[in-house]
This record gives sequence, C-alpha cells and structure tokens, in this order.
Amino acid sequence: MLESSGAFGEISMIPLRDENRSYSTPYIVYILIAVNIIVYLIDWLGSQNIAPGIRIGGLFKYSMVPAQVISGDPEIPIKYGPYLLRHVSAEPTWITIFTSMFLHGGLLHLGGNMLYLWIFGDNVENVLGHIGFLLFYLFGGFCAAAAHILFNINSTVPTVGASGAIAAVLGAYFWLYPRNRVDCLVFLGYFVTIAEIPAVFVLGLWFVLQLVNATLTTGAMQGGGIAFWAHIGGFVAGVIMIIMLGGRRIVAKRRRFYGDFWYD
Repeated sequence: MLESSGAFGEISMIPLRDENRSYSTPYIVYILIAVNIIVYLIDWLGSQNIAPGIRIGGLFKYSMVPAQVISGDPEIPIKYGPYLLRHVSAEPTWITIFTSMFLHGGLLHLGGNMLYLWIFGDNVENVLGHIGFLLFYLFGGFCAAAAHILFNINSTVPTVGASGAIAAVLGAYFWLYPRNRVDCLVFLGYFVTIAEIPAVFVLGLWFVLQLVNATLTTGAMQGGGIAFWAHIGGFVAGVIMIIMLGGRRIVAKRRRFYGDFWYD
C-alpha cells in the first residue's frame, strides 16, 4: 500500500489490477503465491509463545539476521521486541537470504506482498519466460537482502518477507510498462474512490516513499521495522537487470510473436 500525508491529510493508494494483458499463463507467479501461503501456514501452525504477547513462528530459524549472515555464527543473541533471545540459524547462515523470502510476519504482510506479485508479476513473467522470471525473482531478492545487510550490517533484528524480491518485479514493470494504467483504491481523507493511474506514477511514488522512509529511519533498524533498503535495492536491481536483459525490446518481440501466433 502507498501512503503519504500532506496538506490534504492522509493519502493512501492500494493497487487492485492493471490493464496490461498477459499472453501466457503466469505459472511461476501462481507457484510463488502458493508456496508463500503454504510456508506461512506451516510457520503459523508451528509457532509458540515465548512471553506474554510475543510469539515466534515454527520456521523462525529460517529468518535472516544481517549480523549472523556476516559472521557465519549459527547461534547469536538477537533482539526480538523487548526481549533478548538466541537465534539458532539454519546453516550455512547465508542460506537464510533465500529462505527468509518465503516467510512473513502476519496476514497483512503476506496479503500485501502477494497482491503486488499478483498484479505486476504476470506481465514480467510473460516477458522473461517462466524459468527466466524465477531466476530474476530470486536474484532480485538476493540483491534486496544484500542492500539491507549493507545498510544494517550489525543488525540483530530478524528479517522476513518477499517484498525485496517483489520490489525487483516492480522495478522491471516500472521500466517496461510506464504508461500502463493501474486501477487503484484511493483514500483521500474520508473520500474513497477507484482511479486509473499510470504505472510510472504508482510505482515511482512507491519508490520515492521507500527512499524518504529509509533516510528518515537510518540507524533505527536495530529496533525493528520495515526493511526500506531492501525495497530500494530490489527495485534498483530489477530496473538494471531488465535493461541488461534487453528492456522494452523484449516486450516488442513478445508482442510480435504472440500477435502472429494468435492471428495466423
């Protein structure tokens, strides 16, 4: 969800769908959404209370702790809310860069990420192909994690979520389809409406908000919060990767191919 505030009060936008037709079935998007939901359920079913109001998931060891990835130490003290715990990581510790992409901190966290993947992922998969998109997604998540670690190198706060990898998908969509319109649920104070907004504005605003929030919260990640630098790193990586892979020329080729296929 996009949020900002100003003279007119709180403004929020929730993307609902885009107008961009996908010419192939986005099997990888479907699989990724299914895997994320299944992993969330497994994590939730195996969760346990460690203190009043504090509950950790059954897959907690697969979350990524920046200081742990850097040190390679599989067991370190971490800060979890007001508590000090020992985090026993999956080994080798760098593997949590990838496993943490499939963990989420709650239903809203999961739902928001899957919504963005559903709306924007199919078109990028259509351009890159199924295997190409999967590799793009995983490498984008790796770049996002690397950016987060770089700016929080001593952090002992566990990190989870697919948003870094999905940010790479958003970066690719931003570059490939800037003029495509996205239907958004817009909240302006007490006024609510659905508006068609160009992707360049929707995703551009999302990226600017990540930059602003990352700047305002620099050094605060020791206390937990949103990994804004992961979002930034993933988005930038997505733009760079899609340009290196051919950018909008791939879209033109795919459209010509499917146009011939559908009408011959």
